[in-house]
Amino acid sequence: MEFIKRVDPEIAALIMSEDKRQKEHLELIPSENFTSPAILEAQGSILTNKYAEGYPGRKYYGGCEYVEKIEEIAAKRACELFKAEHANVQPHCGTQANMAVYFAFLKPGDKLMAMNLSHGGHLSHGSPVNFSGIFYEVIHYGVDKETETLNYEEIYSIAEKEKPKLIVAGASAYPRIIDFKKFKEIADSIGAYLMVDMAHIAGLVAGDVHPNPVPFSDFVTSTTHKTLRGPRGAFILCKDEYSSQIDKMVFPGIQGGPLMHVIAAKAICFLEASRPEFKNYSQKVVENAKTLANSLKERGFRLVSGGTDNHLILVDLRNFDITGKEAEKLLESVGITVNKNMIPYDPKPPLITSGIRLGTPALTTRGMGKEEMEEIGDLIYRTIKNRDNEKELSIVKSRVKELCKRFPLFAW
Repeated sequence: MEFIKRVDPEIAALIMSEDKRQKEHLELIPSENFTSPAILEAQGSILTNKYAEGYPGRKYYGGCEYVEKIEEIAAKRACELFKAEHANVQPHCGTQANMAVYFAFLKPGDKLMAMNLSHGGHLSHGSPVNFSGIFYEVIHYGVDKETETLNYEEIYSIAEKEKPKLIVAGASAYPRIIDFKKFKEIADSIGAYLMVDMAHIAGLVAGDVHPNPVPFSDFVTSTTHKTLRGPRGAFILCKDEYSSQIDKMVFPGIQGGPLMHVIAAKAICFLEASRPEFKNYSQKVVENAKTLANSLKERGFRLVSGGTDNHLILVDLRNFDITGKEAEKLLESVGITVNKNMIPYDPKPPLITSGIRLGTPALTTRGMGKEEMEEIGDLIYRTIKNRDNEKELSIVKSRVKELCKRFPLFAW
C-alpha cells in the first residue's frame, strides 16, 4: 500500500477501510469469496502492462511470448479441471461470457429459454432490463409453487410448446442440485442448444460435490470468483466443434484486449481448484450450508424449498415481519453481510424483497465449520428478533467480532 498512500491517499484510505470491513464482518453473500494471496499477487503484477489482443499464436501485438504461455496454461487447466474439450479464458465477467454464446449462436429475435430472475435466475438470462431480454424473445421457466424446486416435466412442456433455439440452465439463487441430464434430454427433444451457466456452482463442480454440466452441454459459462475462489473474471467451456465461433465472438466480437494479469490469476485459480484440499473445502462449503440452514430452521425461519443441497440458502422472512431490505441493513449494522433477495412468487418488489440470500463459501475459506454455522444462525435470529433492543444488538456485534478474530483472513 506504500505507493498508493504516496500517490493517492484518498483511495488508499478507502482500500484500508474495505480491508477492515472484510476482516471484521461475517461475509454471507454466496457470490463472494476470498482469493488466495497468490491470486491477489498475480492480479497486481506487471502483467497488467501487456496488451495481447488475439489468441496464442495469433496475437496482434509483439512481445507476447510469455503472456501467450500463461493463457495457454490457463485454458489447459480449465479443460482438465472440468473435463472439457475447449476453453476460452478471456471473458471479463459472467455476463460477457453469456453474451458471447448468445451472439455466436442466436440472431436478434430468436427464442431463448431460461430461468425467471424472480425465481432464482440471472439478469443475463433474459431480464427485460438486460441486453439478453432486449435482443431476444425470452421464454422463462420457474420453480413449482408448492415444492419451490424445478419441475422438469413443466420445463419440457414449455420447451415443447415454444421451441426455443437455446435453453439456459443454471441460477444465481437456487439452493438445490440441478439435473443437467434432464435439461439435455429436453434440449435434444426440440433440437435446441443447451448452455449451462455454472457461475455459482463452479467450485462445487470442481470439488465433486455437484454434478458436472460439461458432458451434457453444448456450452458452459462461468465466473471464477464465487465458489471457485478465484479472481473476478469468467470463462467459457464448449465442444471443439463450437470453439472457433466462440473464440471469434469473444474477440474481436465483443471484447478487445484480454486482461493478462487476471488470466494469470485464473490459471492459479484452476490449479488451486485441482488440488485435494480444494475438494475438502468444497465438501465443507456444502456441510456448512446445511448446518446453517438447520440452525435457521430450528429458530423458526422458513427456507425456500426447505433447505439446501449446495452453498446457498434462501430465507423467507415474512413470518418475522421484516423485509429483505430491512434485514440486510439490520444485519450489516452488527457485522453480518447478506443480500436482500426475492423469493419465488415474491409479493414484494425487487428493491425491497421478502427474503435474504445467504452462502457459506467465504466463511468456509476463513476456516469456519459446523459449530460456527450453528452460532451464526443464532446470531441472525437474535439480530432480527431483537431489532429494537440495542443491548442485544451490541452483544451480537461483539460475538461477530470475536468470531472474526478467531478466524482471520489469509490464515488458511
